[in-house]
Amino acid sequence: MNYLNLFLVFFRIGAFTFGGGYAMLPLIEREIVSVNQWLSQSEFIDIFAISQMSPGPIAINAATFVGFRSSGVPGALFATFGVILPSFILVTSLAKMILNNKDSVYIKGIFAGIRPAVIGLISAACLSMFQISVVDYKGGIIAIVVFIIFIRVKVHPIILILFSGFLGVFLYS
Repeated sequence: MNYLNLFLVFFRIGAFTFGGGYAMLPLIEREIVSVNQWLSQSEFIDIFAISQMSPGPIAINAATFVGFRSSGVPGALFATFGVILPSFILVTSLAKMILNNKDSVYIKGIFAGIRPAVIGLISAACLSMFQISVVDYKGGIIAIVVFIIFIRVKVHPIILILFSGFLGVFLYS
């Protein structure tokens, strides 16, 4: 594994996605699974699950895990720095300009265009993960039950994850 390549892949991911980790998932998946083949599709889903359980942003957790998995501690550092650096540069460079021009029609138009694109990327990531994670009717039942409970009852996600684990033991054992 070339550390520079690892850095550049995650730099591109960080530079060309807006909307946080969920919006980055399709690009991360494409780069990690399809283009560079550093991980399998199921390993990628495992990374996503680990990233969800770990404190911190999904993209950073995923970059750190992929970097570590492929190249140890130096790989984790290069990948993590790569995914963070574009946002750091962009935010520090543009924050003052955006704040000074927040009422500009152009700034409002830019963000009005970006918001729906981010929703589309998040939806694509959800669909991709659903297709990979729900492989039979039992998984579909768990997904639907958890979705309904989360929307209707507003149960904390950690409780739903634990509940899903118990359901998995009951349904798959």
